[in-house]
This record gives sequence, C-alpha cells and structure tokens, in this order.
Amino acid sequence: MDRSLYTLPMKPVRTAARALILKERKLLTIKMRDDRGVFYILPGGGQRAGETLEEAVQRECLEELGTPVAVKDFLYIREYIGKNHGFAYIHSRFHQLEAVFSCELLHPHALGGGYETDKKQIGWAWLPLDRIRDVSFYPTAILTYFRNGTFVPPSSYLGDIN
Repeated sequence: MDRSLYTLPMKPVRTAARALILKERKLLTIKMRDDRGVFYILPGGGQRAGETLEEAVQRECLEELGTPVAVKDFLYIREYIGKNHGFAYIHSRFHQLEAVFSCELLHPHALGGGYETDKKQIGWAWLPLDRIRDVSFYPTAILTYFRNGTFVPPSSYLGDIN
C-alpha cells in the first residue's frame, strides 16, 4: 500500500446534503460516468455558506433534476473519508459529511431539466430496489437498509461508509 497518501494534509471537511426519493419501490438516482464506467448516487451535493442543509438539498435537486423537492424527514448522517475506501488513489485527502433527507418530488413531470449538473452527471434514473445491486451504486453500504419499498437505517449516524 502506498503510504504517501496518508502524509498529505487533509482538505477541510466538506458538508453536503442528499435526497433519498422513493416511489413505487424505485429509488431516484443521479447517473454518473467516469473512467471506470457508469455509477449511480443520490441527488444532492455541497452545502454553501449561509445555507441550511434543507436549503442545500432543495437547491441541489433543482440543479441536478430540474424539479423542486419537498424535504420530509432527516434520515441519517454519513461520513466519507476517502483514504479509507477503494477510491483512495483519487480521494486520499477528501472528507465529506453528508446529511440525507427523505424527499418528495413536487413536479415529477418536470424531472430531467436540470440546469447545473455535476461534471460527471449523464442523467438520472429510477432504480428498482430489487435490481439496485445489479449496478454500481454508492454508498453501497446503505443498500441493506431498504426493506419492503422503504428505507430504515439502523441509526441516524452511519459512520464512515461507502
């Protein structure tokens, strides 16, 4: 293992907010592509200074999905400390704290007209919960918390997971 990854100073911790949107046993995801291929993540992203986490998830969903969301319930906090996971070679100095909220689409028919998508974003997708293990979805660790079309985390703090 290359120990030089651990000698670089860490960047400041980034805070982010993400939306978990379920409908008819499907999860709404952002479809991404990089040099490793296609993968899926929850909608959302970095919090701006002066913005609440709820405001951040609303803004990010509007930017990425093109439709507003209603924030329902806080679900969990997840940390991602890049040097501890499989992408350490590119995330060795990255540490993110994510608050994840249950959300609902206010205008589902407008889905897909995002005006400020992420660099690697190539679209969005409703992933059937019974098939989600067939694709690359992150954080993989939360897949065990989907039960009967709902999401039930064991705690509000999931720790450093990917």
